[in-house]
Amino acid sequence: MRMIDFHGLKVWHKSHALTLEVYRETNHALRKDRSLAAQTRRAAASISANIVEGCGGASQAELGRFLGIALKSAIELEYHLLLAHDLHLLTTVRYRALRSATQEVKRMLTGFIKKIDEQR
Repeated sequence: MRMIDFHGLKVWHKSHALTLEVYRETNHALRKDRSLAAQTRRAAASISANIVEGCGGASQAELGRFLGIALKSAIELEYHLLLAHDLHLLTTVRYRALRSATQEVKRMLTGFIKKIDEQR
């Protein structure tokens, strides 16, 4: 397997845009809880970072493994957003928008993982 240019992956673009939105939102809504803001940011950034790391791997199996980690980070992000909403740190409108974007990234990652598994 040759290295994949992550810039060409739609899932990377979506996850990067989600990360930027999470960073913007945590600057405002979550400033009252710096710990939750930091955890939320880490989970969001981890999605894109693991996609990038997987693209630099030496095999389909390695790519699949890092995509799986990215998916787990997306699931973690989804929980942090729910927690922020339930603590009234994130409005329902913003929560729904970020949750929807996170779910889209999760669907895309799941499809990508399935494709990689079929190629092995």
